[in-house]
Amino acid sequence: MSRLAFLRQLACEAGALAHTGFGTAPSSLKGRHDVLTEMDGRVERHVRAAIAAAYPDDAVIGEEDGGESGERVWIIDPIDGTANYARGIAHYCVSIGYLEAGQPVLGAIHDPCHDRLYLAQRGQGAWLIEPGQPDRRLAVSPCATLDAATVECGWSLRRSTEDYLAMVSRVMHAGCAMRRAGSGALGLVDVAAGRIEAYAELHINAWDCAAGILLVEEAGGHCNDFFTADGAGVRDGNVLVATNDALARLLEPVIGIARLT
Repeated sequence: MSRLAFLRQLACEAGALAHTGFGTAPSSLKGRHDVLTEMDGRVERHVRAAIAAAYPDDAVIGEEDGGESGERVWIIDPIDGTANYARGIAHYCVSIGYLEAGQPVLGAIHDPCHDRLYLAQRGQGAWLIEPGQPDRRLAVSPCATLDAATVECGWSLRRSTEDYLAMVSRVMHAGCAMRRAGSGALGLVDVAAGRIEAYAELHINAWDCAAGILLVEEAGGHCNDFFTADGAGVRDGNVLVATNDALARLLEPVIGIARLT
């Protein structure tokens, strides 16, 4: 079985497992507004065990149990959007990215509430896979003006409230519509699928975006250099802006980061 086929099967299995506890799993707070459900651990252990059996020499990093990077590394978010998940809000996903030499090569995001799998392979495009439907290739929005754009502004306690509100203010004063839906991975999916024009977050961890970055890029979009040459993005997280080609340079000064790649 190829790594792509393995990832496709694993992401669907993990999503199905996660959905068995949707809206009912006991939860606790890891920190202020940072929800941990019992299912987070179960899903991550399932994914880790499958990777260990199929690719025992690969490194694994997960949101719940950590890990160290390597030449070949899988990066797992067992449930992205746990606050939504614990409250029965149908907007969460399982995200699995696979990197080689510090760059994403494969990515899968499974949306269990809608039974949708988003799958990407470097150089082979990004796809939406739904039961009973033909696979659909994803493409970012062609929107070319900020005053017609919708930007999702991700929120993180790792940056101050003042910084976040300042970013939101800049986005809205630029003429963009703004939203926040509680899942960075699904925000990136929406960029890749052309449903919104951009996703921005002042600090996001690698497990939230490793798969989504590849989906956006393979759908014809642009992301800043999240992973960086020294691997700091995998280890420490980073700022992220993902958008389409037309808006990339227009959004640069709005978000306040270096030129998009």
